[in-house]
Amino acid sequence: MTVLLAIGTQKGLFLATSDDERRTWHVGPAHFPGTAIYTVGVDPRGPRPRLLVAVDNSHFGPSVAVSDDLGETWQEPDTAPIAFPEDAGAAIERVWQLVPGGPAEPGVIYAGSQPSALFRSADGGRSFELVRGLWDHPHRPQWGAGFGGQAIHTILPHPSDPSRLLVAMSTGGVYRSGDGGASWAPANSGIKAYFLPDPWPEFGQCVHRVARDAGDPDRLYAQNHHGVYRSTDGGDKWESIAATLPSDFGFPMVAHPTRPGTIWSFPLTADSERHPTELRCRVYRSTDAGDTWEPQHRGLPDGPYYPVVLRDAMCTDDHDRAGVYFGTRAGEVFATRDEGESWQTVVAHLPDVLSVRAVSV
Repeated sequence: MTVLLAIGTQKGLFLATSDDERRTWHVGPAHFPGTAIYTVGVDPRGPRPRLLVAVDNSHFGPSVAVSDDLGETWQEPDTAPIAFPEDAGAAIERVWQLVPGGPAEPGVIYAGSQPSALFRSADGGRSFELVRGLWDHPHRPQWGAGFGGQAIHTILPHPSDPSRLLVAMSTGGVYRSGDGGASWAPANSGIKAYFLPDPWPEFGQCVHRVARDAGDPDRLYAQNHHGVYRSTDGGDKWESIAATLPSDFGFPMVAHPTRPGTIWSFPLTADSERHPTELRCRVYRSTDAGDTWEPQHRGLPDGPYYPVVLRDAMCTDDHDRAGVYFGTRAGEVFATRDEGESWQTVVAHLPDVLSVRAVSV
């Protein structure tokens, strides 16, 4: 089994393929050159993995391209597959996330957009409908915009219960549905919004990313705009797990695909400076669900190091000894095949890396 690495950048999609040992990588030319690729989705439920790419064309606007042959060919509709109905009074600015539904929902793909909205496809990502239950929520007029815009960037379908769905947005925080998207409730208790007059609001938090634990679907991990949190009850309550991290600011949060309690993050100094802590390129791993963290940097560049890792630019593959991958705004992509003990450079000198996804083939 080899790995295909889909790298979305500010100027196109690059596909890198590995050998069986994930030691060497071949990086092909850009697909959709000159076009920003903010997210790549992977649907592994068919006979071959389906790739879904959020194509953000500055002239034609946002669209979704689909490939069933690992990027050899692409299908893109003539009209935008993700669009608001006329009565919504809004227009899609960008697609931030593409995620397949659970095992009980074949063909279902969810999309998160800017402005903050959730869309659902029942035909594998070729057409989408607005999830009105979230769009019509009474809180929506009060959702703000983070530094990168107002967007739903995290979508977590429940692995065994298709009626349960969780999303996170900047700003607005975490919201959950227990009835397949018909109704939604905020789930932010314990997450601090230090930038608001009331730092403990019901909603309005600038959550950057949420990940689900491999062993317990009700154990969640969140990277907030200043704050790293864990929930053990599906989001009812959150507690800080930032005590042994060098900073509580950052963007990605990634969970091991099979090993409970193992997660990775990439801390930054602060929202005002936004560079790696101590100007060193270091990934931090926890193997005890965030109680303690350890730096991982062997093989990564020495300091001083300034590039950052964005929320969608870190991922794992599904090997038992997981590979972890991340890209930076300096156009570098790094990989580990031993869960962070040592790292290697996959490619350098790409445009800004916005999204990274690993596909086992």
